[in-house]
Amino acid sequence: MEKKLKKSAEVLEEVAASNKLSRRDALKIMGLGGIGALGMGSSAQAEEGGSGSDKKATIVIVGGGAGGIMAMARLRRSAPNAKLILIAPNEVHLYQPGQVFMAAGLYTADEIKRPNSDFIPSDVEWIKESVAEFDPDNNQVITDKNKKIKYDFLVVATGLAYDYERIEGMRKELVGQKGISSVYLNNPVTGDVSGGSKTWEWFRQLRAAAKKATPNNPIQAIYTQPDTPIKCGGAPQKILYLSDDYLRGNGPDGGADLHKNVKSYFCKKGTKLFGLPNYNKTLIEVTKMYGNIEDKWNHILRKIDPDKKIATFEHTYQVKGKWDPDLEDYEYITKKEMVEMPYDFIHIVPPMKPVQAVANSPLGWQKGNAKGWLEVDKYTLQHRRYKNVFGIGDINGIPLGKTGGSARHHGPIIQENLVAVMEGKEPKAKFDGYTVCPLKTQYGKIMLAEFNYDGPAPSFPFLDPAKPRWIWWEFDLHLLKPMYWYLMLRGLM
Repeated sequence: MEKKLKKSAEVLEEVAASNKLSRRDALKIMGLGGIGALGMGSSAQAEEGGSGSDKKATIVIVGGGAGGIMAMARLRRSAPNAKLILIAPNEVHLYQPGQVFMAAGLYTADEIKRPNSDFIPSDVEWIKESVAEFDPDNNQVITDKNKKIKYDFLVVATGLAYDYERIEGMRKELVGQKGISSVYLNNPVTGDVSGGSKTWEWFRQLRAAAKKATPNNPIQAIYTQPDTPIKCGGAPQKILYLSDDYLRGNGPDGGADLHKNVKSYFCKKGTKLFGLPNYNKTLIEVTKMYGNIEDKWNHILRKIDPDKKIATFEHTYQVKGKWDPDLEDYEYITKKEMVEMPYDFIHIVPPMKPVQAVANSPLGWQKGNAKGWLEVDKYTLQHRRYKNVFGIGDINGIPLGKTGGSARHHGPIIQENLVAVMEGKEPKAKFDGYTVCPLKTQYGKIMLAEFNYDGPAPSFPFLDPAKPRWIWWEFDLHLLKPMYWYLMLRGLM
C-alpha cells in the first residue's frame, strides 16, 4: 500500500508541475489510488463489501440523499434476500457540493441535478413520502400520509434541516434580496438549488458595487458561521475566499483588482479558523494574503434588519476578575454583548438542526450537546439503545462526519455491521471519524483537509496536506462529480 501511495504522489507532483491535467492523467491517477486522495477511499477498519447474509428481512431506509442511496446500493448486494424499502419524497437528487462551484460561476444548476430514479432499482420499493414519526419500540415508521411501515432493520439517512428562522428577522425567502445570500439554500424535493445561482449573482453584485467604492470608503461585506453543527464546515470560508479572489479579477470573467475596495468580516464562534493547527496556520496565512479580511471571533449572528442592512451579533468575551491566591491566577468572567454591524452585503450560513421527526423521537439523543441528533455509537454507527437501527450521514449525533466524504466512509461500516447483526453477530467494523473538507482558498487552489477522531488523516501523507494545491482543485472541479454519480451512489467505492 505504501508503494502505491508513493507512486500516486509522484504522478500527482508530475502532473502538478506540468500545470495540466489530461484525461489520460486523470485515469492514471484514479487507477493509482487517486480516488482515496479525495476522501473517497474505503475505511481502513471495514472490509470493502464485507460479508453477506442470505436471510430474509425487511430493511427500511429513510432518506433519499447521498447516505440513503448509498446504503441502499450496498445492502442490496450484501443482503440479496432482504426486502428493501426506501422512504424518500425527493424525485431529484442533488450533488450538493456543486453549489459552491455554482456560486463561483463554474457550474450550472443542471450539472448538479439528476433524477433519483436513476439510482433506485425496480426491486427496491420506493415510497415517495416523508417519515413523520419514528416508533422504534414497535419497529415501525409512520409517514406524513399516515402510512405505517414495519421493519426488521432501520437505516436513518434523513440528513439535517436548515433553520434560517432561528435568526430573528431572517427567512429563506430573503436569500437573493437586499444584499443577502446563502449558498446552502436548496430543496431536493423540488430540485431547487437557487443558493448556488443566487450566490453567484451576489458575487457579481459585490464586484459591481466595488467598482464604485474606494479603499477609503469601502463596501462592507459580512460572512457568517453559526454556532450549531453544519454540513461541510469549510463552506463559510470557501465563499469568503472565492468571493474575495473574484474581486481580485480571478474567476470565469476576470477584470480589474477591486478587492481593496471591500472590507470583509468573517464572524464565527471560537478563536480559530480550523481546529487542527497545521490547517489553521495555512488559513491564517490565506487571510493575511487577502489583506482586507478581519476575523470577528465569537460573533454569532442573532438578528438581521434587511431594510436597514444591520446585522446584530452576540459577542462572547472574557474579562479579568479578581486575583485567586489559591490558583495563583486571575479569575476570568465570561460576558456577552450584542453588537450591531452595518453591511452592504452579507452571506449567511443558517443554523442547522436535526430533522424534527428524529429530534422528537426516542431515536434522538435525549440530553447533552447532541440532543435531538441520532444517538448512534461513534464507531459502529449502530443505535446505542435500539440495536436494529443504524445511521448514515449528517443526522448522526457523533463528533465528526457531516460531509459527503464522511458519508462515503459510513457506507461500508453500516453495510458490514448491519449484516453482522442480521447474522446474530456483534458489529465489529469501526468508523474512524474520517472527514474531508476540500477548502477552496482561491480560484484554482484547494487545501484538502482530511482528518479523523485522532487528528490529521491525509490520504497522501507524502504531500503536505496543509498546502493548497492546483491538483486538488482539478479533481474537485472535474472528477468528483462523475465519481459521485457513477461510483459512490452505486456503492462501488
